[in-house]
Amino acid sequence: MQRLHHYPDIKAMLRRLLIATVVGVLAALAVALFRHAMYFLEWLLLSNDSGSLVNAAEGLVWWRRLMTPALGGLAAGTLLWCWQRYTRQRPHAPTDYMEALESDEGKFDTGSSLVKSTASLLVVASGSAIGREGAMILLAALAASFFAQRFTPKDEWKLWIACGAAAGMASAYHAPLAGSLFIAEILFGTLMLASLGPVVVSAVVALLTTQMMNGGAELLYRVAPLPTLTASHYVLMLAAGLVCGAGGPVLMWLMDVSHRGFLWLKLSPPWQLALGGLLVGLLSLLTPAVWGNGYSVVQGFLLAPPVFTVIAGIFVCKLLAILASSGSGAPGGVFTPTLFIGLAVGILFANAWGFAFPGDQTTTILLGITGMATLLAATTHAPIMSTLMICEMTGQYTLLPGLLIACVIASVLSRTLRQDSIYRQHVAEHR
Repeated sequence: MQRLHHYPDIKAMLRRLLIATVVGVLAALAVALFRHAMYFLEWLLLSNDSGSLVNAAEGLVWWRRLMTPALGGLAAGTLLWCWQRYTRQRPHAPTDYMEALESDEGKFDTGSSLVKSTASLLVVASGSAIGREGAMILLAALAASFFAQRFTPKDEWKLWIACGAAAGMASAYHAPLAGSLFIAEILFGTLMLASLGPVVVSAVVALLTTQMMNGGAELLYRVAPLPTLTASHYVLMLAAGLVCGAGGPVLMWLMDVSHRGFLWLKLSPPWQLALGGLLVGLLSLLTPAVWGNGYSVVQGFLLAPPVFTVIAGIFVCKLLAILASSGSGAPGGVFTPTLFIGLAVGILFANAWGFAFPGDQTTTILLGITGMATLLAATTHAPIMSTLMICEMTGQYTLLPGLLIACVIASVLSRTLRQDSIYRQHVAEHR
């Protein structure tokens, strides 16, 4: 792949690291702005100040639980449809950081990106099963691009967009190293140190800024105590990697089928997103756990995994809700929903294994964490990033050797079964 930059002299490198620091702060502020706007809408629309959409859904009467995601989808779709009509005769620049990095100029359509982020805010706050972090990372990259276009030369714009995306991921997931490697493994393939240095600085500064605003450092997910790993645990982790390595292409295929199904209906964007939200609302009548990106459900399962029948029911409903939201075109990410699916697959695998060879709850949690990492690796084809992200989010660094091997196996198997990752597929669809 073509290198981004030649290795600079010391003055140029110091200048880039200083700009990277500024980009990190801007990215953290952009993520915080989206997060607080989301909390405000949840309070305004749902009378919920717990920060958990699942709690909000549990407190609603059945008809509001049914209709809220549909109305949110209708509002978001109407916004996108009106903007498309308004800009129909205008040339279009990228509205996504991956598209911007793939383009020649490395710049955004700022207006369209802000509208897309606002639409994402509407569907996220109304309970659709889509990730909020996608919009957070987009806004972080957009803030970096806005700064870069005014204060840096044009040949550096892609670098600062990459720094903004990495910083946004670090701020959203509390994982600066994984955020940096997300850029290295997924978006660029390989990076020279000259480019990777500013990316790492931006990610770390974004995390530190986020921690200052939140009043201190904390893990994204708290985990119940895990067992001391033995040879049998490593074998189970590798087996879970094989299961998720095969499951990753299946998940991406299901998303393709869902998306094509919604396109086949030939609905306008408002009704298409409203239908996706209505399906989520219907599923939430069975279990309110389908609302939102799955963060609170993942946290609960990492502390006390449910029995097989409960996790199986929630898994099926949540998977259908994710397919309905992503297939309808609801703006947002699938990163956190993928973590939920991976956790559920890992827990189901542990329960199935436990029928023949009974184990304890700690082994179930271990395989749930393994499922999170390996399904992420299977869908992104980025095993190192996936391993480090789960370790950073949970603080379970003792799992790193086993997770790394399992993620490599999952990534290789997934790549064998399906060439494109979920992100390369995304770029191809928007070209």
